[in-house]
Amino acid sequence: MVALSFPSVSALFSPSAAVSRRYPEILWRRHHHVRRFSGVSAQSTAEKKASPETEPVRVAARKDRDEERRVTPRSQDFNAWYNDVIADAELADYGPVRGTMVIRPYGYAIWEAIQDYLNVKIKETGHSNMYFPQFIPYSFIEKEASHVAGFSPELAVVTIGGGKELEEKLVVRPTSETIVNHMFTQWIHSYRDLPLMINQWANVTRWEMRTKPFVRTLEFLWQEGHTAHATPEEAEKEALQMIDVYTKFAYDQAAIPVITGRKSEVETFAGADRTYTIEAMMGDRKALQAGTSHNLGQNFSRAFGTQEKRKLYSFTESLSEEV
Repeated sequence: MVALSFPSVSALFSPSAAVSRRYPEILWRRHHHVRRFSGVSAQSTAEKKASPETEPVRVAARKDRDEERRVTPRSQDFNAWYNDVIADAELADYGPVRGTMVIRPYGYAIWEAIQDYLNVKIKETGHSNMYFPQFIPYSFIEKEASHVAGFSPELAVVTIGGGKELEEKLVVRPTSETIVNHMFTQWIHSYRDLPLMINQWANVTRWEMRTKPFVRTLEFLWQEGHTAHATPEEAEKEALQMIDVYTKFAYDQAAIPVITGRKSEVETFAGADRTYTIEAMMGDRKALQAGTSHNLGQNFSRAFGTQEKRKLYSFTESLSEEV
């Protein structure tokens, strides 16, 4: 058993010395809030000494301040409660572009904690961290038919660069299967190069019509791993291993109970043979996809010509910041 030094999500906001050293700005902000609320208390004391004529006005003002700080009860309106908690806890704020968000220090501290834990677990399975370009040639997306069909409505496409129209359109990364498999063809020359297992922490862009902070935004942070194997059995084993890593993270670290299983054919990732998922049940009785692991079979390796060098199966897994 490996002992990990990882602060739980709740521990991030504990006034312990260890957390104080790591998140000084966050704790300073908490102290700042204490001072602000202390100021309100002092003002309330002064109000008690106010004259009878001004008391109704002061009471109304105090009521308005209380209303501004009030969190909508979850039983009354789940969506309003969710947004109020994010705003009141200062986890995130809305960005200037519709559907985007600014992740504030409290929110980003949670993401850092997720990275701390999963980065160790992912490396233990044999993955190495890498980073791939955010801009992907549109022709790459078109190479795998079901992939382009599944992602076309969500693509953000760049057509002008440096003031000139581009010779080929570029897609702002919605996911990285295409560019990763393009590079796999450069790196895999024989069975000695297998298995090839890489991982990246990145941001992705998907042009969603309906957005909600931390659930789905136009741009969001995530982790995606990609591996290539010589046999379908190895690929399937890896897909199941990674969904198990995500399941343990959800239960043991995030304290989120999830249902683990295989997606239906309709909900399978575009371009995959099988998709495994962890689904969290939300307070409004809807299921939230919290992490996925895909067995791609030979779909992408065939599209990019990797299997021409050797019969190759590939697999990918991803966990997004939406958790």
